[in-house]
Amino acid sequence: MIVLTILFIAFILPKQARFKFEYEKGKVWNQEDLISPFEFAIQKTPEQLDRDENEVLKSVKPIYRLAKTVSKEAVESSKVAINSEADQLGLSDFEKEHFLKTAQQLLDKIYNNGVIELKKKYQRFNPNYNFILLDQNQSHDLNTLEVLDVNTAITFINQSIADDPLINDKKLLANLLQAQIRPNILFDVEMTAKVEADANQNISPTLGMVEKGELIISRGDVINAESFQKLESLRVAFEGDPLLRADRQWLFLGQVLLVGLVIMLLVYFLKLFRKDIYQDIRQLSLILLIITGMLATLSWAIKFDIPSLYYIPYCIVAIIIRVLFDSRLALNIHLLVVLIASFLVPNSFEFAFLQICAGMSAIYSIRKLTRREQFFVSALVILITYIVAYLGILLIKDASFAKIEWVNFVPFLISVTLTLLAYPLIYGFEKLFGITSEITLIELSNTNSPLLRELAFKAPGTFQHSLQVANLAEAAIYKIGGNALLVRAGALYHDIGKMENPQYFIENQNSGSNPHDQLSYEKSAQIIIRHVYKGVEIAQKYRLPKLIVDFIRTHHGNTRVDYFYQSFLKNFPEKLVDENIFRYPGPIPFTKETAVLMLADSVEAASRSLNNPDEAQIIALVDRIVDYKLSQNQLIDSDITLKDIKAIKDIFKTMLMSIFHVRLSY
Repeated sequence: MIVLTILFIAFILPKQARFKFEYEKGKVWNQEDLISPFEFAIQKTPEQLDRDENEVLKSVKPIYRLAKTVSKEAVESSKVAINSEADQLGLSDFEKEHFLKTAQQLLDKIYNNGVIELKKKYQRFNPNYNFILLDQNQSHDLNTLEVLDVNTAITFINQSIADDPLINDKKLLANLLQAQIRPNILFDVEMTAKVEADANQNISPTLGMVEKGELIISRGDVINAESFQKLESLRVAFEGDPLLRADRQWLFLGQVLLVGLVIMLLVYFLKLFRKDIYQDIRQLSLILLIITGMLATLSWAIKFDIPSLYYIPYCIVAIIIRVLFDSRLALNIHLLVVLIASFLVPNSFEFAFLQICAGMSAIYSIRKLTRREQFFVSALVILITYIVAYLGILLIKDASFAKIEWVNFVPFLISVTLTLLAYPLIYGFEKLFGITSEITLIELSNTNSPLLRELAFKAPGTFQHSLQVANLAEAAIYKIGGNALLVRAGALYHDIGKMENPQYFIENQNSGSNPHDQLSYEKSAQIIIRHVYKGVEIAQKYRLPKLIVDFIRTHHGNTRVDYFYQSFLKNFPEKLVDENIFRYPGPIPFTKETAVLMLADSVEAASRSLNNPDEAQIIALVDRIVDYKLSQNQLIDSDITLKDIKAIKDIFKTMLMSIFHVRLSY
């Protein structure tokens, strides 16, 4: 699977040879003297090309066409409007006729002169620009000063009406005529675009040639604008010309070696520090899938030449691995993915610096995931990291705040927004690969979940016991280090099997009668032991994660039900006893969290038997219970030390004294 992953990643990566030099304008060239290996053209910069295009645009005359029907339509429209207003206002026949005559004359003058549709594109260079007017088969070279535009036409109407003494309601006629004015010299988009395209074809994209063997830059020289342009042109020629590239087979081999090295470093890390993942094919498959998915996304972006590679949400890998596994693994994988990506992107150092900083911020911001809103806090932290890091890079490059183009920060905003897709992806990966994230543990710890509500209703004493065990275990695991969310969720569900026969467990007995009085010791022991089997069955029915089921299976380990075992020996000393009848099935705890839960469960249950407990009783109880578990070898498979055991005892003693309101002695 690992070999196939390496080959697939190498296959999807862009097959483009990389220019082997890194350089920046204004920096010193620290390589050996660079001699041109072949002849190549010096490419113009985007600014130079824009300048040339503007010069061409100045020389090109836009093309317009005369629309003769506009004047006729305007005259007819004005007649209709004047007749309508004359009837409503009760104008005399003389006034009406004068209105119509004046309107006809003014509109004829305006449209005979022409009303042009001005274009700001050409007014950038000169407010009054030259243009070509096509009228049927004839063309005329004109300037916009020789014709009217809509504003100057309206001004002409107002002046003409103001000078006419026979018009009483000058404002009315002016408004009626202004509403009819629209251009009759219309811009021909297609024809002008064709003329401009023909003119642009004459623009040379190059400034000259660099001959083979010519010195491009010497060691120790500062990379100025001229040498930078030559270096860029050499890079473009090297990466863009298929004849200058290395054979694809060698390029593919190089990518296989690099990707293989990175993946094997990851696998070795898992073997040394996370053997549980290394030995779990599902979890290993998930990690390789996430890495492959991100690199495939990057390859797609390069292939389709998106405007900026910073649109891609690289931090999503760090967040998903952090939530599903842990911070150390997330940081390792994020670094390895960024290292591979750096071989494919321009400005690789800048790219790696930005992504490593952002990834570290993402991991640190959700170090302990206890609330859903931490995803949004993390997104904000990532965005701030991107902005600060990129702003610093721009200030170092340009040494000017005024030259910063703030639109370049937009890709980071979009990338951070896309990073929030980690939330639904985590849910999908959990379901697909059977992994339990901290988000799921938060949901399971909600005491309003259906299963915990059922436990509280059927076995209220057990429910309260589980809450106390959860508090004890969570406090202990915080002290010694571990997954507090996991141990709390495990504690809440560890006794759900008691729902089957709640009255057989002392914490649920409130009637004064004990059903065990009517049963044999063997039968009573089997009923008590059965709550482990039943708990596993209920957990599977409700599809609880395997991590939670492990707490149910291990919280008694393979210890005996000592009360009924000792009672049997005392009352039937002459009988042979099968000790397995009185022993829990196990297994014993195999993680730090399950070990802490076993101790918290036993200590909390035993503390309920104390009458008027004091400090000495609680200390003795905790020491006795924990030492008994140690003597029974219940903790030998868990990753727990004697130092941890002492810390756990201290936490249990302190919390039980608080629960029972015991005054501490000083």
